[in-house]
Amino acid sequence: MRQVMNPQFKLGEIPIADIKIDLKSRDDIPPLLLGLQYIYTNLELRSQVFSILEEVLSPDVDRNNGRPGMEQWKIFVLGVVRLNLNCDYDHVQELANNHKTLRQMLGHATFADEYQYNLQTLKDNVSLLTPDILDRINKLVVNAGHKLVKKRRRNAERSL
Repeated sequence: MRQVMNPQFKLGEIPIADIKIDLKSRDDIPPLLLGLQYIYTNLELRSQVFSILEEVLSPDVDRNNGRPGMEQWKIFVLGVVRLNLNCDYDHVQELANNHKTLRQMLGHATFADEYQYNLQTLKDNVSLLTPDILDRINKLVVNAGHKLVKKRRRNAERSL
């Protein structure tokens, strides 16, 4: 059965909410990671996103037999990176295997975690995120963003 994310932390693994993301960086990756961090730490939004993913990631597979497959969170993170950076699978593989903060977001420990993503594994799993699925998730995220902005406006008006 595919898990959202392995609930058992490894030695040196940082909880997603505690990952330090460089806010001064002008690269494309830090804003993506901040968005992913928000999705993961917002329990309601995370639940909605992963209920969509659960529907589409191997819906016909017997969940009690066979290998567990790549975790939903990893598929989602790598799919978001691929889509937003408009990069090919070779670039996604390079980032997944060598970008420290992205590896932390994928749930890898900061040291002694030698796991390397194979190109075919990435293709097989990330390609499951079709444009339709990503559009459904995008609508959830945009709505959550609108709620967040409204909440901040109300709080700002109260403090005046």
